[in-house]
Parts: sequence; C-alpha cells; structure tokens
Amino acid sequence: MKLQRARLCTGLLAVLLAMAGSAAGQEPPCAATEHRQFDFWLGSWEVITQDGNVAGTNNIRRILNGCALEESWQGAEGSLGKSFNMYFARDGKWHQTWVDGGGSRLDLAGGLDERGRMVMAGLMPGPAGGEVLHEISWEKLANGTVRQHWRASKDGGQAWQDVFVGIYRPAGEATTGADGGD
Repeated sequence: MKLQRARLCTGLLAVLLAMAGSAAGQEPPCAATEHRQFDFWLGSWEVITQDGNVAGTNNIRRILNGCALEESWQGAEGSLGKSFNMYFARDGKWHQTWVDGGGSRLDLAGGLDERGRMVMAGLMPGPAGGEVLHEISWEKLANGTVRQHWRASKDGGQAWQDVFVGIYRPAGEATTGADGGD
C-alpha cells in the first residue's frame, strides 16, 4: 500500500512538473496587445456630467491575471454597479457585462474604432416591451480625461437618444469644467 502511494505521488509530481515546464515557455494567456486596448480607462475617477455636476465615482482595475477589467461604480445619489470587461480572442471583440443594484443587466460587445474610441453595443429589453439598442463609447482625451457617451435607439439605430454623457477625471483633481478642457 505504501509503495502504491509512493508511486502515485511520484507520478503526480512528474505530471505537475511537466505541466509547469511546458507552461513556463509560453506567453501568459492575456499578454497580447489587444488585451491592453482598454487600459486608458484604468484608474480611480470622478465622473462629471455635461452640466458640471458630479455623477459619481468609478474605479477601474485590472483583475484575473490581466485578463479582465473590473468597474466599480458608485453614483452620487447612491446607485451602485459593476461591470466586467474582457477581450475575447476567439471572436476578436471586447465584451462588457454590466450589473447594477437595481437589478439591471446589459451585455455589450465591440472594440476600438478608427478614432481610437472603445465602442461597444448590445440589446436590452425596453421598459415598454421590445428591445432597445445601447451603444457606449469611451474616448481618451488629450488632457488625460476619458469621455463616455452612452446612447440608445428604439428603432435599431435609425434614431438615437443620449442616456449619459460624462467626463472621467482622475479622482481628487480640481474641477476643469464638464468638457474636461484646461
């Protein structure tokens, strides 16, 4: 019995060492540049509306060995939400799943556009039935802030309504105006 256990342990150790050796020569799973396309959103932010009011704070951090970004939102009026964002190499797209404290969920997919904006879109059931197309873009501005533009369409993208437009500025910075300008 002891001999069998010793052989089993030796065999398991050999398998583990072989796996570790083969993994050591490989690139980490999320090391490709595509996995860093959304890094401009990383950080602790104060989010300002177009009329200059504080909408809330947002903390974006890299998690899961750099394979995902986690968003933690806290609205000025007490709303809470989280999203998980990742580049999925199999389909070549970024994906976001947003969940909030009010029971809403929004799934988006997309990627960088020709202007360098991260743009993701997805369908969500509308409050009066039917589906609403949501599109959210994030754009790094020259002054280091990030502009988020969230819009929705009830007719498949023919007409759009703004849901939210805001400027993310690093938490603790003095107010520079809603446009994020200097």
